Amino acid sequence: MADWMTYARSQIGVREVVGAKHSPTIMGWIKSLGAKKLGITVTDDETPWCGTFAAQVMTKAGLDTPPIAVRASSWGLWGRKLVAPRYGCILVFTRSGGGHVGFYVGEDKDCYHVLGGNQGNAVSITRIAKNRLADGGMRWPKGPALPPQKRIYLKPSGAPVSGNEA
Repeated sequence: MADWMTYARSQIGVREVVGAKHSPTIMGWIKSLGAKKLGITVTDDETPWCGTFAAQVMTKAGLDTPPIAVRASSWGLWGRKLVAPRYGCILVFTRSGGGHVGFYVGEDKDCYHVLGGNQGNAVSITRIAKNRLADGGMRWPKGPALPPQKRIYLKPSGAPVSGNEA
């Protein structure tokens, strides 16, 4: 069971503040994680923060993070590689100009349904095309027991497909 998902879901709706001001919640994550865990010094919520959100969730659950947690691609080398999803597993995606990381909550025929940070400048559940999944981009943390493989099929419900989470 992915116990960390209770906390992750509780953060849905947290939004960055565009411009000179910044979200106190996101800045609190950045401060508590620190440059050592994030891998760089972050001073605002304009810096892509999907990796920060994933690190916050895993840290709250008492689990480790990759050395440069702020970088989405770092999560593709973290934990254990999966060949099929489990609820709450990390998904790492490619995109023009960078990457994206979030948590599996389900899928439809063409897309994964991903709970992540910096999706439309917020913590949300977004549809991301399956063909964007990075090679080796389905991961499970070391430590927690690996639950049985289980795909969760959801309806797309007309929700748009995200093309760029930056």
